[in-house]
Amino acid sequence: MSARGLFTRPARLAALAPYLWMVLFFLVPFGFVLKIALSQTAIAQPPYVPVFDIAAGWEAIKVAAAQLSLDNFRLLASDDLYFMSYVRSVTVALASTAMLLVIGYPIAYGMARLPQRWQPIAMMLVIIPFWTSFLIRIYAWINILQHDGLLNTVLLALGIVDKPVVWLATDAAMYLGIVYSYLPFMILPLYATLAKSDASLLEAAADLGCSRLKAFWLVTFPLSLPGIGAGALLCFIPIVGEFVIPDLLAGSDRMMIGQTLWLEFFTNRDWPVASATAAVLLVLLLVPLLIYEKLQRRQLDGERA
Repeated sequence: MSARGLFTRPARLAALAPYLWMVLFFLVPFGFVLKIALSQTAIAQPPYVPVFDIAAGWEAIKVAAAQLSLDNFRLLASDDLYFMSYVRSVTVALASTAMLLVIGYPIAYGMARLPQRWQPIAMMLVIIPFWTSFLIRIYAWINILQHDGLLNTVLLALGIVDKPVVWLATDAAMYLGIVYSYLPFMILPLYATLAKSDASLLEAAADLGCSRLKAFWLVTFPLSLPGIGAGALLCFIPIVGEFVIPDLLAGSDRMMIGQTLWLEFFTNRDWPVASATAAVLLVLLLVPLLIYEKLQRRQLDGERA
């Protein structure tokens, strides 16, 4: 066997690995979820029908497949509860992502402009919150924001307020928890992009008469767009399906889609409706991923041209 053949076969196998991963950990689980979404609720174990029994033979499988229906998806389209949950989730995710970008960009920019020896320390300070359990950090915010918590105690001691302010069980508390929890996911992609930008481009812009602000908008900001896109996706996608933070910090008057899924799965025990809700959510989240992929491909084609 030639040397070229020895190196080509492992390369081909390595190229197949991502597709195998997607099939095993995305398409196969999604197939199970979609099958349950097309089923009907039943007081049984599992709590849906029909159940495919491979041992019963091909005819039994055909009969079970014929019983599948789109009734659960029709219910999602006709019930305002689910529609408003989707709208609230997307709205909260967009607003939170915008806040994260406004806060995270200056931090990432400052980290990228630090001397080389200080950059690892700055990155470590960003990553340190991950060393503590996510739930512990959220419960810490509950203690800070509650009626007699640390925040109200400090505000009363400083004379800023006359009586304790209601922070907990509000949208403000929810946004605070989301921004605090997801800020590293915005900072790290931005920092990785800004740190590798060519400083000579800024020097050239200055030589051509650009001010610092104009050079930032014409040079630095366009070069950081891939980092902005990656950070926005890393934050937006999980925030849409967030359950813990809205459930613990926000009020119960309006639910996000993660809370609706929990209600259907564990309270109502309506697995088919919950699976249909999850399937629609997955399709909804594929849209920004496809847009980002298209923009990235267009950018790569432009660089090659």
